[in-house]
Amino acid sequence: MDGPMRVLVTGGSGLVGRAIERVVKEGEAREGEEWIFLSSKDANLMSPEETRSVFQKHRPTHVIHLAAMVGGLYKNMRQNLDFWRNNVFVNDNVLQTAHEFGVVKVVSCLSTCIFPDKTTYPIDETMIHNGPPHESNFGYAYAKRMIDVHNRSCFEKYGRRYTAVIPTNVFGPHDNFNIEDGHVLPGLIHKTYLAKKEGKPLQVWGSGRPLRQFIYSLDLARLFLWVLRDYDEVEPIILSVGEEDELSIKDAANAVVEAMGFKSDVIYDTSKADGQFKKTASNAKLRKYLPDFKFTPFKAAIKETCDWFVANYDIARK
Repeated sequence: MDGPMRVLVTGGSGLVGRAIERVVKEGEAREGEEWIFLSSKDANLMSPEETRSVFQKHRPTHVIHLAAMVGGLYKNMRQNLDFWRNNVFVNDNVLQTAHEFGVVKVVSCLSTCIFPDKTTYPIDETMIHNGPPHESNFGYAYAKRMIDVHNRSCFEKYGRRYTAVIPTNVFGPHDNFNIEDGHVLPGLIHKTYLAKKEGKPLQVWGSGRPLRQFIYSLDLARLFLWVLRDYDEVEPIILSVGEEDELSIKDAANAVVEAMGFKSDVIYDTSKADGQFKKTASNAKLRKYLPDFKFTPFKAAIKETCDWFVANYDIARK
């Protein structure tokens, strides 16, 4: 695109938004780019009026759409209706308003948990709609899938190049470290911190056997900038480490234990649900475009995240 680029980031105060803000500030921004990071305090995107007024105010040429109602396995299992309605409202408001204001490109954020539960592995971008998602989070999953439907039909009707990325399990500074409602890694980090402080054993929920691909938020942020500037397809793209980098929850817990210098016992509470055993995603499409992209090694990224949490314990979301 020629001329100045004004990028509006919804959900700008969350895990991925903060990471994008950091890489932009640390020199990844290009000349002529202006970046605006919105938090939920700036506008309630469930309201069409508030969404319009924030677009009116900032007049973006590009949007990175991260705002969503999110939560881990246990929260999703309780609130499928809220996840469905809230996310459908937000996504429709943002995508429709972007179109009305002539936004050139929107990059939305999906998740690998939206893929069919019964599937062959590895999962790739063509398989999103091939069957129902896991029953634990069907409300969220279907709402996110509808972004792809919106993007494709918007391209068909108006030629808009609105697209979406599908990251695997994201972690990093500024995550939500809530133990009840958060995702697996930040929950483990918070639990390990407390167990160490109280001199108690660490209790990990579930068997520790399920497999996940983890992506560091700062790596994801660098990839988001590439998608915004250079990825031209409407079809989503999976942003993930390779299949060979899949780790068990137990591997992840061990990395956290090591990074935190935790010395007591680790106990796996198998009375708690495991969720999906695996969601292995293929990053072949990403590698076709970016064969040389270097991901931060998992242990180094975990160490940085743990150090951030300890240093920012009082202000961290938990």
